[in-house]
Amino acid sequence: MIKKIEVFAARLQLKEPFVISYVHLDDMPTILTRIETDEGVVGWGEAVPDQNVTGETWESTYHVIKHELAPLLIDEDPFAVDRIHKKFNEKIDGVPSAKAALDIALYDLMGKMTGQPVYQLIGGKAHEELQVPRVISIKSPEEMAKDASEFVKSGFRNIKIKVGTNADLDIARIRAVREAIGEEVQLRVDANQGWNRMETLKVIRETTACHVDWYEQPVKAHDLRALKEIRALSPCSIMVDEGVHNIYDLVDVIEMRAADMLNIKLMKSGGIYPALALASLAEAAEMPCQVGSMVESAIGTMAGAHLAISKSIIHTNEMVGPLMFVKDVANVTYYKDILQLSDKAGLGIEVDEQYVKEITCFSCEIK
Repeated sequence: MIKKIEVFAARLQLKEPFVISYVHLDDMPTILTRIETDEGVVGWGEAVPDQNVTGETWESTYHVIKHELAPLLIDEDPFAVDRIHKKFNEKIDGVPSAKAALDIALYDLMGKMTGQPVYQLIGGKAHEELQVPRVISIKSPEEMAKDASEFVKSGFRNIKIKVGTNADLDIARIRAVREAIGEEVQLRVDANQGWNRMETLKVIRETTACHVDWYEQPVKAHDLRALKEIRALSPCSIMVDEGVHNIYDLVDVIEMRAADMLNIKLMKSGGIYPALALASLAEAAEMPCQVGSMVESAIGTMAGAHLAISKSIIHTNEMVGPLMFVKDVANVTYYKDILQLSDKAGLGIEVDEQYVKEITCFSCEIK
């Protein structure tokens, strides 16, 4: 039974600022959760909220976990994940990253209590390895091209670029990166809701020769009609991200035929358990999936990695957070662009609890 939950509001130092269409981050605020059973088994979870995507702030997520969600877990069975999510949803609507922070810790606990890696609990290995891209923040076309070239030289075979500030400049960014990396390297483009319908169609039309794998969430999350029109006219695949948080959103996308692909994020869905439902629904619709990242630490990253490797409908992933931090809360191993998963129980990582305390701004304990 669960006897204690600790919540740490921490900030991780980035190697360089992370810049996308709607935010500039100099460090990454995160909420880490530590759940302990009456037998002393410990599970770790993480929330990386995004007020522009999930409607949660760093501070609000901390308080929701502390006052609303964590108390529901005291004396609960960690394996009662369906019942626990039902309790969460009856207590408070939304707040998916707050729920994910506890959900991930539950799966880490379940793995450790059974001596199994998380992927074995949710389907086993559907893939032999996880190849990750390198994600490039918004900069000048020249700077992005230089970054992309260096990443390819270091062994990355997939480059994803952030755009969405100005359509004409974004066209220059896409062209510059493609020229820098050559024709063999895969290129993905993410506007993070930064364009309107006409801008999107212009960018796609003028970068057709760049052979982009897909354009991700080009328009506002709510505008599925525009997304549908773009998909109907685009020669390239369209991926929905911010437009889908849960199975109800995905039903709408599938019925409208508004996207070719789905980006699943644990912070949007509420954790591994609801993300599995999204993957199953997408599979029924023959919609390939990606497990995306909110730039989580090793904890959230490995949770996403276990999900990604366990489902055949999940074709790609962006488990890149640990590559972006000066120092992480646990060690994650990459061999060039391959993320290594161990066969250790749970998430398969050893969290540096002393370092967690060093980077924590405020914390609490629930018993």
